[in-house]
Amino acid sequence: MSDRRFQRDPERPCFVISVAAGLVQAHPRTLRIYEDEGLLAPARTPTNIRLYSENDIRRILWIRRLTQERGVNLAGVKLLFELEERLQTRILEALFDDAQAREAGAAAAARQPQSGESTDTAERRAAETPLDGDGFGGSEDGRTAAPIERPAQPVALPITRIVATRVTTTRSGDSND
Repeated sequence: MSDRRFQRDPERPCFVISVAAGLVQAHPRTLRIYEDEGLLAPARTPTNIRLYSENDIRRILWIRRLTQERGVNLAGVKLLFELEERLQTRILEALFDDAQAREAGAAAAARQPQSGESTDTAERRAAETPLDGDGFGGSEDGRTAAPIERPAQPVALPITRIVATRVTTTRSGDSND
């Protein structure tokens, strides 16, 4: 018996939409939207059922990463994919590798205390540094210093909502016609 039967072909469509959606942790409607936008072209069975290959799954994961982590809209994703095809290079992988390396370096630098200072002291000093309204630390003589990195934790801002309402009153016997 040959092992050829069990060799994996990333181009072979074998996942129905519900399985593909489960693999990428998305709703099946999301995959249909990606297809409507021209980002995917799954194979179809004679009864018109969508079948996704491993390469389609990888492409979906790239779409989700670009939209969720980088804030790119679907039109931008489509342009990036078209650019990759025209240039015949893997620019998205290079972009993510560079970005991840920069983020890892920045995170490591933020974790390292300054010379002779404990990590607790460095974090406390960063939290206690006053910030001007423009995000720069003010110096004692009134001049502004270099920009200060803000802590990684988001600051909770109060949510305010202004609701405009129109109040009309009518007296009995008056009509608005």
